[in-house]
Amino acid sequence: MAATEIRSVGIVGLGTMGAGIAEVCARAGAQTIACDVSDEAVGRGRAAFSRSLARGVERGKIDAHASERAHELLTTSTVLSALADVDLVIEAAVEEIEMKRQLFEELDRVAERAAVLATNTSALSVTEIAAATARPERVVGMHFFNPAPVLPLVEIIRTDLTAEHAFDSAYGFAHTVGKQPIACRDTPGFVVNRILVPVLNDAVRVFDEGTASAEDIDRAMELGTSWPIGPLSLIDLIGIDVHVHVSEVLWGAYREARYAPPPRLVRMMEAGHLGRKSGRGFFEYATP
Repeated sequence: MAATEIRSVGIVGLGTMGAGIAEVCARAGAQTIACDVSDEAVGRGRAAFSRSLARGVERGKIDAHASERAHELLTTSTVLSALADVDLVIEAAVEEIEMKRQLFEELDRVAERAAVLATNTSALSVTEIAAATARPERVVGMHFFNPAPVLPLVEIIRTDLTAEHAFDSAYGFAHTVGKQPIACRDTPGFVVNRILVPVLNDAVRVFDEGTASAEDIDRAMELGTSWPIGPLSLIDLIGIDVHVHVSEVLWGAYREARYAPPPRLVRMMEAGHLGRKSGRGFFEYATP
């Protein structure tokens, strides 16, 4: 069976990642329908979508006409049934396996039988999510990176049950929207987080040992290894709660000490110091 040509996309979840993915799709010319659980959540997502496009216009990354066209291509809803006719659904909800399984069970009921169902999970098992549907052969992972409109990589994850045409459809769509996809199997952490999470945790441990200040640890990796952002600033950008969650998932899967979240991160999370989004993490931020 040939890959499906994807003209319309449904996004589930309009948080940071969902709004960013919606922007990527709409800017590329795809009819985009985004859903969240309430009018308030939809409003926040739409506002983030608009702010990001406005920044793109200000910085010369996109012209005003293209921004206007992207706005026209985005519609929103608070019900999943609005996604009944799309070619591809990308789920970008909270990183909780049971919630994702419930969403995919419902998506299986409302989405076209020919639609590809994708999860943007950064570490959870795509196979386990797919098992909640009657069409696991049409389920893939599409892991975008934050900020989705800026970073070019998308990990396209196939399970042992994913059909070739479903995988090819998702892979081809990533190219269509201007991303650079890589193919990977459904293993905990996939490629990037499998490598990156223990490195970030080691940076926290170096800080805890008093080897260097947070500023100098970041400068060391920026200047010594050409990282565009230092590891502690990166954790702040990701969100300390998100990083702890991913670390716990990988620790549970591999039982290797480097994957376990350092106690400092857990304490920071419990104190509400979540990085950029709270205004305080390893560094302080004027605007959360």
